[in-house]
Amino acid sequence: MKINYLAILSTLLFFSCANTSNQEIKPIRKDISEIVFASGSLESDNKYNLTAQTDGNIIKLNLVEGATVAVNQLVAVIDNKQNIISTNNAAEQLKIAQYNNTDNAPLLQQIKANIEAAKEKLSQDITQEQRYQELYNQSSVTKAELEKMQLSTKTSKANLAALEQQYKSVQQQNKQQYITQSNAVKGSVVNQENNQVKIVAAGKVYKKVKQVGDYVRRGDVIAIIANENLLYAKLNVDENSIDKVKVGQTITIQLNTQKNKKYTGVVSEILPVFDEPSQSFIVKVQFTEKPDFTVNGTQLEANILVGEKKNTLLIPRNYVSFGNKVQLKGSDDLKTIETGIVSTEYVEVLNGLTENDILVPVKPKK
Repeated sequence: MKINYLAILSTLLFFSCANTSNQEIKPIRKDISEIVFASGSLESDNKYNLTAQTDGNIIKLNLVEGATVAVNQLVAVIDNKQNIISTNNAAEQLKIAQYNNTDNAPLLQQIKANIEAAKEKLSQDITQEQRYQELYNQSSVTKAELEKMQLSTKTSKANLAALEQQYKSVQQQNKQQYITQSNAVKGSVVNQENNQVKIVAAGKVYKKVKQVGDYVRRGDVIAIIANENLLYAKLNVDENSIDKVKVGQTITIQLNTQKNKKYTGVVSEILPVFDEPSQSFIVKVQFTEKPDFTVNGTQLEANILVGEKKNTLLIPRNYVSFGNKVQLKGSDDLKTIETGIVSTEYVEVLNGLTENDILVPVKPKK
């Protein structure tokens, strides 16, 4: 709907345009208000998309447009068997990692046995080295034989140290594997929980996008949820009118679903960027009273009070011709006046007339 200027008188005026079209009249003083008309819709400040967090077919969907939903309410189930399989596999791997993280782990038991054997071998080599040292002191063995025995002891010590280090390394690896697998289980549980779609923030179902049986991918929108307590009127104001609209101005709003009721509001925000799709400027309005009908997207019409004058000089609109010219009684020439607010019936006269002037209808040019 094209947006234009309208103005209404705050009180009933003395003259009626229908009755003065062929009469002599004088300017009168009355109150007048200037209105900018705009169309728009009900919107919510925290409207959000409820999205799928996994891939699969929707097998359950408990969403009704207009219904109220609570935080963490389960509203949909997505069939992703891979998430369930992954969770089960991760749990089995965790059991293995948990067992390997104890001293009874098979590999640790084997290394333990090797350590015990290495200790026994080292003990034997030390005893032999001591005996060879005594024999060497008695010149019963050669120096080469003693050195060979000493080398054997040194090798046994190195072998034992290596096995003990291996034991510690395997212990650390098993511990790290247990931590990694524990995290994998947690992650797989989260993935499985993603099969369930729950409400993030309380509100009303504004729009249901998907149906049972639909295949969705991660990130696909299932529904749009809005908070009815944060409703505002989103208005589209024409570029020729936007300079008159200011934050704080009073607005009268009528919903298309409730033609017999009017609501009041206040301009809360004027977006500074021209909206290309609607070819208008967006103005947000906060309601001073909550509407009875709170469905997002409901179309509406609004009158923005952009100006008003008290006890100002007025003349009927049909006594003003193109170029703000009027016809005074007894004069052959048209007089130019300065005008202000223009309503559907009257024009405010800022300069050029007094209350004592008598006007007659402007005669069309022949």
